[in-house]
Amino acid sequence: MKRTALILLLVLVALLAGGAAFVHWVRLTMDRPAALSAPLVYTIPPHARIKQVAADLHTRGVVEHPRLWRLYARWQGLASQIKAGEYAIAPGSTPKKLLEQLVAGQVLLHSFTIVDGWQVRDLLAALRHSAEVRRTLPENPADLLQRLGLPAGPAEGQFLPETYKFPAGTTDVALLGLAHAALVKELAAAWAGRDPSLPLRSPQELLILASIVEKETALPAERARIAGVYVQRLQTGMRLQADPTVIYGLGERYDGDIRSADLRTDGPYNTYTRAGLPPTPIALPGLASLRATAKPEMTGELYFVASGVGDGSHVFSKTYEEHSRAVARYLTISRRRAARADSP
Repeated sequence: MKRTALILLLVLVALLAGGAAFVHWVRLTMDRPAALSAPLVYTIPPHARIKQVAADLHTRGVVEHPRLWRLYARWQGLASQIKAGEYAIAPGSTPKKLLEQLVAGQVLLHSFTIVDGWQVRDLLAALRHSAEVRRTLPENPADLLQRLGLPAGPAEGQFLPETYKFPAGTTDVALLGLAHAALVKELAAAWAGRDPSLPLRSPQELLILASIVEKETALPAERARIAGVYVQRLQTGMRLQADPTVIYGLGERYDGDIRSADLRTDGPYNTYTRAGLPPTPIALPGLASLRATAKPEMTGELYFVASGVGDGSHVFSKTYEEHSRAVARYLTISRRRAARADSP
């Protein structure tokens, strides 16, 4: 009797030891890095089964023991939770970490940048040429906002310049929806934190003025100051006289030069002939321009002209006489530069 009990005890110990060894082997296997020399992009189609995924990953050298990986996923209750999508599997990934990545849906993200100062036509052209965004829109949709499920209206200025991250398969409509939502959020924040003395009646007017500021300068240090000039003009009843609005109104007719006749030809975007703001934004203002316009630097200056230095800076003036002298200096610098360029 004692001998039988001893044998049973030895068998039990052997089974326990074997089980412990097996569990240890499983853990080692699940934590062993994959033999990848470079990142691997792998796509899980919708409704894919864990068996097929395990087989595919084994074929690509990611999972050494596909059956074990599949059984481990079932044991953990994760086999049915793997998400479809495009994944970047990094060298050094372990089967356990890979399973966690697939369950969490940590898909590969692509990027698309909307550039400060673009017009909507530039944005649509960039989307058409992007290999990362799925195209669904026609070339020049007249009802762009309606296609996004928004009220009809001009689309200019309605998308925030930013770099957006998104998974594979994202459509142009979905991306524009993200950019519009970001614009609405940041515009509301800028409007809520605006200088209360601004002569602007709505967030839309803030957006319009910010688009003009965006097109006038690319220098961060000048944005709030230029915004202050335009706010000062609005407060005193002076016309904005902003060249970028005239250029926008010319559209395809603009050939790089603004002529006197262009400044005299009346139109909704000619701020030389019409008082106040133009009817819509003239570009996509970036966040910096929105914030600068909401809190402009009020210096009493009413004029500015390019400095001619070549760094994009301007000379600011409070009076027309000062401005006239600054314009004369700019013209002198420009003529000298042109003469040097023409000399042999």
